[in-house]
Amino acid sequence: MTAQDTFIARLRRHRERNHVTLDEIVSHTRIKREQLEAFERGDLDAWPRGIYARAWIRGYASIVGLDPIDTVDEFCKLFPQGDRRAEGTIREFSAIIAHPTTYQDEFKHVADEDRRRSPQVNVMRERPTLFDQVMRVMRGLRGPRSTGSRAVRSVQHPN
Repeated sequence: MTAQDTFIARLRRHRERNHVTLDEIVSHTRIKREQLEAFERGDLDAWPRGIYARAWIRGYASIVGLDPIDTVDEFCKLFPQGDRRAEGTIREFSAIIAHPTTYQDEFKHVADEDRRRSPQVNVMRERPTLFDQVMRVMRGLRGPRSTGSRAVRSVQHPN
């Protein structure tokens, strides 16, 4: 039995031990029953990737009584659906703006490590990356931010 199979079996056992039905999970999370059944069989072909997969696991864990943060962390270590890296998003941005991407993944995918804790990366870059350029454009589209303190003028009405 692989680590992935063990993870899924542990979630299913915990659900059954706490007498939580799949229908209860469906009503709270709005995940289709067929997708939950497929998950408990170890078939994640119909599951989303990235943030949605992590949200589904977080909801499942909360309902069955497991720690959602630890469960999501373990899911991310074991399954590619929980990948937290930005490569896919950057490539989609690149396709939208029709600009070739210069993105390079700075971290190797290692299932045994917590990918959120990365080694120190040199923040000095020769030229801005595509991600930096896209974020600068997006910030510009939002417009100037207010400083939070505006001068309030008092108007005196003649009586």
